[in-house]
Amino acid sequence: MDEIFKEYKKDLETAFSLDILEDIKVLAEELKSAWDDGKNIFICGNGGSAGNAIHLANDFLFGIAKDKSTNGMRVEALSANTSVITCLANDIGYEEIYSVQIEAKGRKGDVLLVLSGSGNSPNIVRALEAGKKIGMRTFAILGYTGGRCKGLADVPIHFAINDMQISEDLQLIVGHMCMQWLSLGNANN
Repeated sequence: MDEIFKEYKKDLETAFSLDILEDIKVLAEELKSAWDDGKNIFICGNGGSAGNAIHLANDFLFGIAKDKSTNGMRVEALSANTSVITCLANDIGYEEIYSVQIEAKGRKGDVLLVLSGSGNSPNIVRALEAGKKIGMRTFAILGYTGGRCKGLADVPIHFAINDMQISEDLQLIVGHMCMQWLSLGNANN
């Protein structure tokens, strides 16, 4: 058991290299700008990444503004509404569950953050394509090779780790780093 835990910790530390911090800063600054300008932020993913999208949407809505001195962000996890997801999957196809939502809700200047281990899920690829077509600022937090999303996102935050659980951990770590910067007043510096 100890060996498995030690290996997991080592892999997590190795994946999170300091050079990735510049891309995370760009994401944090873009979130701050969207917050200041009243733009919408959309987050999506599949499986555990869908859960992470919901988690981070909560953090950006409530967690950054819990002292009530300010409002949270205009943020939505596109994976949260099961009625919409199952309707779109059934009537149009699972590949379109996020792109159709983005086409209906997204506006130029809004932010799209996709979360994906492989970066190759068709619905995530199509979400990025739809966001770019609208003129949204697109970000992706990716594992493995980064897949197709690495080349599609305006700012890919890529962790070259071949482990889905660590990839999903890193999604939350990046989101929580941004949240803490935004919520602790450091965003004003």
